Amino acid sequence: MSCCASGKTIRGAANSMAVKRYVLDSYAVLAYLEDSAGADFIEELLHKAIDRQCELFMCVVNYGEVIYIHERKRGLTKAQETIARLAELPVQVIDADSICTLKAAHIKANYPISFADCYAAALAAVKDAVVVTGDPEFACLEEAGIIQVEWLGR
Repeated sequence: MSCCASGKTIRGAANSMAVKRYVLDSYAVLAYLEDSAGADFIEELLHKAIDRQCELFMCVVNYGEVIYIHERKRGLTKAQETIARLAELPVQVIDADSICTLKAAHIKANYPISFADCYAAALAAVKDAVVVTGDPEFACLEEAGIIQVEWLGR
C-alpha cells in the first residue's frame, strides 16, 4: 500500500483520476465550520465533491486537530457534534500509515512547519492533490515546489 492509502470514506467522493483532488487541512475545515474567511470556497468544494467534480481528502491527524480545537474551545458535547457534522461531509478521512508518517517526518526535518501540517502536505503529495488552507506555514512548501496550495482568504 502506498502512503496514506488506507482510509475511511465519509460519504462517497469520486475515485476518478480525471477530477481535481484537494486535501483539506484543519484551517480549511475550521473556516467552514466557523463560517470564517474561506468558508464559501470550502462549501463550493463540498458541493463539487457531492457532484463528483472533485475529490476531497483529509488526514486523520488534521481531523483530530479540528476535534481537539473544538473540544478545547467549546467543550466535549460540541466536539461530539462536530464529529457528527464532519461525518456528513463528502470528505475521505485517510489514516496516517508508517509511510505517510515518514514522509511527514522528512518534511518536518527540512521545513519550519507544524508536524500536523506535515501530514496534510504528505497526503497532498501522495494523492497528487492541492492543499486547501489559509495557514501561512504552508508557504515554504509551496515555494519549494513540494505542494500546490489553494489559499483561503487571499
